[in-house]
Amino acid sequence: MSQFAVLIYADESLHAADAAAADLEENDLHARDLSSSGTMSLAYALTPRAQAVSIRRDGTRAGPFVQSDQFVAGFYVVEAPDLEAAIAIARRNPAVRTGTGGVEVRPVHSGGITA
Repeated sequence: MSQFAVLIYADESLHAADAAAADLEENDLHARDLSSSGTMSLAYALTPRAQAVSIRRDGTRAGPFVQSDQFVAGFYVVEAPDLEAAIAIARRNPAVRTGTGGVEVRPVHSGGITA
């Protein structure tokens, strides 16, 4: 099985400090489904873009690195036999189904948890 990163793009992260459980319910259900099937090996939700700090050679600034209407709101890694299977898994992400964002699927080249 190969690993594929699924990057979630949205106009804002749902995972603010004051997020209500109801706001996260659909995403949490999707994560539980992937986890219980053994497909997802790790997942991280990112906080809203206002909490980002961008670092470049000439200094730092508040906000995401790339200014855009949509940004990476989170990511997870799935195991699948090939890219087509990973795409089929990623299509079930709520960001795709609700029409408010989308996902990007990329094969993982190398790496892993280093702790």
